[in-house]
Amino acid sequence: MEGWRRGGRGRRSSRRGQRRPGPPRGGWRLAAPRPVPVSQCYSCHIMSGDSDCTRTSPSAGSPSDNEFLPDRPKYVCSLSPDLITKAREELQEKPEWRLRDVQALRDMVCKDYPSLGTCLDDAFLLRFLRARKFDYDRALQLLVNYHTCRRSWPEVFNNLKPSAIKPVLESGFVTVLPRLDPEGRHIVCIRPDRWTPSNYPITENIRAIYLTLEKLIQSEETQVNGIVILADYKGVSLSKASHFGPFVAKKVIGILQDGFPIRIKAVNIINEPRIFKGIFAIIKPFLKEKIANRFFLHGCDLNSLHQNIPPVILPEEYGGTSGKLDISAWNELLLASEEDFLHDFSQLVLPCDSSPQDMLVSGDADEKQCDDSLRGMKPQLYYCY
Repeated sequence: MEGWRRGGRGRRSSRRGQRRPGPPRGGWRLAAPRPVPVSQCYSCHIMSGDSDCTRTSPSAGSPSDNEFLPDRPKYVCSLSPDLITKAREELQEKPEWRLRDVQALRDMVCKDYPSLGTCLDDAFLLRFLRARKFDYDRALQLLVNYHTCRRSWPEVFNNLKPSAIKPVLESGFVTVLPRLDPEGRHIVCIRPDRWTPSNYPITENIRAIYLTLEKLIQSEETQVNGIVILADYKGVSLSKASHFGPFVAKKVIGILQDGFPIRIKAVNIINEPRIFKGIFAIIKPFLKEKIANRFFLHGCDLNSLHQNIPPVILPEEYGGTSGKLDISAWNELLLASEEDFLHDFSQLVLPCDSSPQDMLVSGDADEKQCDDSLRGMKPQLYYCY
C-alpha cells in the first residue's frame, strides 16, 4: 500500500493582502507560544474538570483570573527534503517561517471568528495554509468555509464516521488506488455505476467521498502534492443522473473548491455516456475556470487515459498492469480509522450561541437560480440521452 502512511494533519502574504517584510538582520526570533483564553477562542482541546490548565476569573485581570488552554501537540514536519523544496517553490512555504505563519492564522481566527469552534493545532491549520499557498486571508476564508459547509448540510455531516457509510464502501463506489502517480499523488477512483439509488440516497455517496478526502489530507505529502480523481461513468443511466441535480452539484462543488483544504490537480472522466454532457452542463456553472480546465474527458479511449495516468498504477479494468481493482485494502484502512475520526470531528463543535447562518460564505449562488436550473435539468438530460 505505497503512499498509505499516516502523516501529519495541515505564499506567504500578510494580513489584508500585503507582503510580509523579510526577516531582520540576524533572522527572526520566534516568541514563546502564548496561552489562549477559553473565553476568547475555542480550541480543539476539550476542557474537563480534571484538566491541568490554569483556571482563573476573566474579570480580575491577573493570571489567576483567566482560564487557559493546555499545551497543543507539538508539530513535527514529516516532509522529505524534496517535498520541502517543492512546498517552498509551489506553495511559498518556508520552513523557517512555518510556525510563525500558523500563529498568524491562529491569531486571526481568535480575533475575527472567536466562536468558530475549530481546532487550532499547528498541523490542522497548516492544511489550510498549504491549500491557499500561505495567503493568510484566503486560508482563513477556507477555514470558515470548511465549517460553514459542515454545518449547513446536516444530511451529509451528521453522524459522519466510516462505519455509517460501510454499505457505500462495500459497493466500491469510491476507493483509492494503492499506488501513487509519478507526481506522488493519490488516485481517488469513483464509480457511479456501483450505486443503486433504491438502496440509499446520493448523500451517502457524498459522505463516503468526504471521509476519503479527510483521511487522505491527514498526510502532509497529500497536502503538498494534491490528488487526482478518476471517475468511471460506465453504465450511468438517465434515472441515476437525475439524482445529481443543481442543488447537490452546487453543494459538492462548493465543498471541493472552497470548503476543503485539498488540491485537486486533475479530474479524469472515462467511459462517459452521452448523458454526461447534461451532467457536465449542470456542474460547469459552479466550476472555477482553473478547475474546469483540469477536467479531461477520455471516453472509451484508454490510450488517452494512459497519457494522464500511467498504466503501471492502474488496475486491469482500465488497461493497467497492477492487477484487478481491489477495494478491500482501502476499506479496511478507512474503517480502522473510526476512533480517529470520532476524536477529530468531536473537536469541531458548533457553539451553542451560533448557527450556520452566522458564518455564511461570501459569493454563494442564489437559491432561486438553483431552483430554476433544477426545473430545466430533466429536459436537458433527456435531450443528451
